[in-house]
Parts: sequence; C-alpha cells; structure tokens
Amino acid sequence: MTAQKKIKLVFSFLILMFFCFGSTGIIAQNDSGEVKMQDCCMMKDGKMMHIKSGKMEMLEREMIMKNGTKCMANGECVTLEGEKMLMKEGECMDMQGRITDCSSLRKPDSNEKSKTTIMYTCPKHPEIEDDQQGICPKCGTTLIEKK
Repeated sequence: MTAQKKIKLVFSFLILMFFCFGSTGIIAQNDSGEVKMQDCCMMKDGKMMHIKSGKMEMLEREMIMKNGTKCMANGECVTLEGEKMLMKEGECMDMQGRITDCSSLRKPDSNEKSKTTIMYTCPKHPEIEDDQQGICPKCGTTLIEKK
C-alpha cells in the first residue's frame, strides 16, 4: 500500500470518528431518547429545537411562550413589546420566555438531595424573580442573587 493510500485511509477514518463521536452535546439523553431537561426552546447545532415532555424535536413552526414571546424556527424570538432577539448556540428559552444557558434547565436527578432555593432578581426590575440565574425578559440584564 502506498503512502498516499495510507494517508487517505487514515483521513477517512478520522472523518468517520468525528461524525460518530465529535458532535457530543450538553444534552443528556437516556436509551429511550428522552431528554433530561425542562420544556424549552434551544439553539443546538445551528438549529432551533423544542423540548417537550422530555422529547427533543426540531422547531418547525412558531411557538408562543407563556409570557407571549414568540420563537420562530430560524432562531428569532419576539417579545410582546416587539423586541427582537436572535438565539445563539447553546442558549435556551424556558416556557416563561427567559433566556438562559441550557445547563440551568436540566432536570435534577431523583437521587439529588434538595438544596436551599436561591432566588435571583433583576436589578432594574425587582418584580422579576426566578429560582434560576438567567436574563431579565424585560431588559436583558443578567439576574443577580436576591439578598
């Protein structure tokens, strides 16, 4: 076998390995394909995805969150006030219309011990409260720990 054929073979093998193992995500799925996350919309691999009841599917049509924010399949979201946002890779929007990183929407394992709940609030809008750190749906400011 020539050196050129060996290089092509190794290169082909590396490409195959990349496609098989290189696209690992932050989403945990069990053997049945169930995702261990709360219901949300998320940008994953440049595509808008929808997680509902533990099942992840591509978002194919407009989805309206509980606060009235509309999310489109192209990753654009529009609040009731008309503010437009474009979801970035790895961002999630929970059903209340709050943008956060996807790790904060992970469902706790049943064997995890209950922890003291920390509340977060917007420094500009104290009426906005959440038990997860995220972004204020009114102004986009990062929520801070409530004292």
